[in-house]
Amino acid sequence: MDVLQAIDRSRLPQHIAVIMDGNGRWAKERGEDRVYGHHEGVLSVREMVNSCAELGIGYLTLYAFSTENWNRPKEEVDALMELLVNTIRREVEELKQNNIKLHVIGDFKSLPAVCQKELNEAKEMTAANTGLNLILALSYSSRWEITEATRKIAVDVAAGRIKPEDINDQLFHQYLNTAPFPDPELMIRTSGENRISNFLLYQLAYAELYFTPVHWPEFRKQHLYEALLNYQQRERRFGKTSEQIQTNTPQHA
Repeated sequence: MDVLQAIDRSRLPQHIAVIMDGNGRWAKERGEDRVYGHHEGVLSVREMVNSCAELGIGYLTLYAFSTENWNRPKEEVDALMELLVNTIRREVEELKQNNIKLHVIGDFKSLPAVCQKELNEAKEMTAANTGLNLILALSYSSRWEITEATRKIAVDVAAGRIKPEDINDQLFHQYLNTAPFPDPELMIRTSGENRISNFLLYQLAYAELYFTPVHWPEFRKQHLYEALLNYQQRERRFGKTSEQIQTNTPQHA
């Protein structure tokens, strides 16, 4: 049976998060430099975005550039920033036409000015869209996000805007970059690494983790379908027993 036909459309995750790993290794295996792999990885991004939109997925978060990535060779970082700018310029019209809304999480101010400009324009152009929410994690790390949220809460406590006893999971969530979005139910990482690398540590508490050996530049819709089918074969208990499982899963509003 075709994998797509086997997927239950009524049980799709509302939010998928992806660590797009393996661009450099894929390029190296072909005798190319790492930047070539990043360029080819853009094709996979387009396929992933379009496939999620076609399936009716509500949210897709792509780990595009971590705060740790700033430590890579300057030539690679510069090439990645240039690729980001060029990709946004090239793709924004299609995002608008396909009813996809762009968001950005991470240390936005640390990005080059030209990147900030292109991203702000793209966000503005797609702001009225009501389909897939595409969330780019740029200059992002979860420890940075959690630290920033804690600092902001401390400032508000000191200013008397909130009381220490008011702090709970729901309030803390409001201070995160991801406050407008539900937590991911499925996290996909490509290229065979079995870790989450400082990505959405707080938000992935109850996500199903799916690891595939496929390098990101080779990841296509069939691989997404396989991940979704695997997700639907799992029992999500949220600390309960099988007998206690309810049809409604907990989500941040």
